[in-house]
Amino acid sequence: RSFCYVDDQVEAMLRIMDTPDDFTGPVNCGNPDEYTILELAERIIELTGSRGGLEHKPLPGDDPQQRCPDIGLARETLGWEPKVPLHEGLRHTIEYFDALLSARGKKGSQASATEKPAMRRRDAAEG
Repeated sequence: RSFCYVDDQVEAMLRIMDTPDDFTGPVNCGNPDEYTILELAERIIELTGSRGGLEHKPLPGDDPQQRCPDIGLARETLGWEPKVPLHEGLRHTIEYFDALLSARGKKGSQASATEKPAMRRRDAAEG
């Protein structure tokens, strides 16, 4: 899989909007760095300090084995490529959701960002 931080995506979209009217796409604006879902999960666990385990499930039959965008046209035409590495993007995302949960009355710790969504929904319904 490839993951592109939102700030990088916004920058790409702004550059696309600034192209001449005769420019046509499509333009892949993603991150060509590839990670497995396991690598992603391990990084999230590392950043959040979660003690939750991982549950391995088989891939769906139609799941593409590789998703890596070719950003050559974005580099060439827009002078764009992603700048935010996965680790940094995850850290920013976790901080964002931790602050959001804290503002909603949850305790402001990284553990709050790692609660299971169903538990948060149940707690919200009861509260």
